[in-house]
Amino acid sequence: MKKHLMAASILAALGLAQAHAGALDSGNLSIGGFGTLGVAQSDADDVQFARYNQAVGVKDSPRIGLDSNLGLQATYKFNDMFSATAQVLTRKNTSPQFTTDLTWAFVKAKLSDELSVRVGRMVLPAFTISDYQNVGYANTMMRPPIEMYGQEPIENLDGADANWQHAFGDTNVTVQGFVGVSSGKLFLPTGGGLTAKYRAPAYGFAASAEHGPFTVRLGHLRAKLDSDEVVPVNSLVNVLTQSGFAQLGRDIALEEKHINFTSLGLNMDWNNVVLQTEYAQRRAQEPVYASDSDSWYVMAGYRFGKVLPYAAHAALDGKGSIVRVPAALARAPQLAAAVDNLLLGARQSTKLIGVRWDFAQSLALKVQVDRVNPKRKSGSLIFPPAAGRRDSLTVVAAGVDFVF
Repeated sequence: MKKHLMAASILAALGLAQAHAGALDSGNLSIGGFGTLGVAQSDADDVQFARYNQAVGVKDSPRIGLDSNLGLQATYKFNDMFSATAQVLTRKNTSPQFTTDLTWAFVKAKLSDELSVRVGRMVLPAFTISDYQNVGYANTMMRPPIEMYGQEPIENLDGADANWQHAFGDTNVTVQGFVGVSSGKLFLPTGGGLTAKYRAPAYGFAASAEHGPFTVRLGHLRAKLDSDEVVPVNSLVNVLTQSGFAQLGRDIALEEKHINFTSLGLNMDWNNVVLQTEYAQRRAQEPVYASDSDSWYVMAGYRFGKVLPYAAHAALDGKGSIVRVPAALARAPQLAAAVDNLLLGARQSTKLIGVRWDFAQSLALKVQVDRVNPKRKSGSLIFPPAAGRRDSLTVVAAGVDFVF
């Protein structure tokens, strides 16, 4: 059914256009889109490199699924107050095949020049570039650093938000508050790879200030994550329960556990200098197997006309889980080793260089080389060898971004 979602959305948009031909002539309906046609490969055949929440990555042969996507968005303006927006996105995500998902679908009420309210499906504003993270043309790099964006793979929220904007002299301030429920699938490379459905009531805020070429943004969300389909964890919990460690099993399980996520970012586009940096942390508020973590990245570039070379460094530091393991577990060495491995946080860093060339209107060619260094638990790579991976690998990618 998902395979036909894009086509159905296009037909629905065309039907709306025909039904409101006069409105279309007056500019009430706008349809646009974006996409990336990219190819990538690495220099390793024993491990896959993937974006966050992807079921299939790249190895030592060229593949188009890492960065390629296609999005379509339609907005209909009913009057000066009310409008509706829908967006569908085709990509490789939690499935090995390209699938299409509804990523935006909301009704907006503009209550004043400074205040608006939206109800429906929206992207969680967890990161500096959350609203346009899938629009390659809007970003300098080929892809958001996985060390940062892999910390919080939940993208969408069904609920409501309020946006307030105000200018304080030359500084424009935006504050957004949101509440709702996120539900969907998470890809877990553990145990050979599987997808688990989840449900997560969430709320939070995002605040940004723009002054000239500088934009500073702070985001915070609190989610109560719940999933009973994490098979390897459930199996371990059952063994712990049967072995007399029921409380440890309950602590590890992903059952309605509160997790906080906070990010702080800075963007600068001054003269020909481009700078983008972000720091984020994930913190569990109660025991759960998921590791606490910190991550950051810095990207800098210089624009020579339509050519923009850039370089970046990103890092993920898994702090480990806050679950307390009872000393008595040491009497079962194999079980203790399985628990320790589950609770250990991953570490990884990446150095990358690339170039963006805006060779035509609404078209940009990018070439990027990543040198990825997994430091613990094979870093953020998927399907590593049984003994893990500590050696660096190189990922080469090229693609054309477009908007229409």
